[in-house]
Amino acid sequence: MPTDPNVSPPGNGASPFDIAIDHNSSAVAPYEQLRLAIIDQVRAGNLVAGTKIPTVRKLAEQLKLAANTVARAYRELEQDAVIETRGRQGSFISSSGDPTRDLAGRAATAYVAEIRRLGLTDRDAVALVETALVRG
Repeated sequence: MPTDPNVSPPGNGASPFDIAIDHNSSAVAPYEQLRLAIIDQVRAGNLVAGTKIPTVRKLAEQLKLAANTVARAYRELEQDAVIETRGRQGSFISSSGDPTRDLAGRAATAYVAEIRRLGLTDRDAVALVETALVRG
């Protein structure tokens, strides 16, 4: 899977948290850009289990975002088990690997079960997914 061009890979002094946020994007909110960039870094292996992530305030300052924006991204990452908070120690990349793929697989399985329950064909199911992807 290709890495996000908005995220610099580590090395040469670059941090996986050197993330370019498009502040003018009306399509993708800044918190979502940040959330997706961190997930991409986990998938790419640039952020491994146990890696300490910057505090909300520090990353907000670095990326020129409101602290609430970074906090929202962190909350959603924690809900998806991508990161874990250890109280006063801070937040870290979880040891559960890439939970987003697991969650997506579960969602797909649930979707197929519902399609079967409704009596729709596989062709109908795929067409519905394709339509949903186009509409975004």
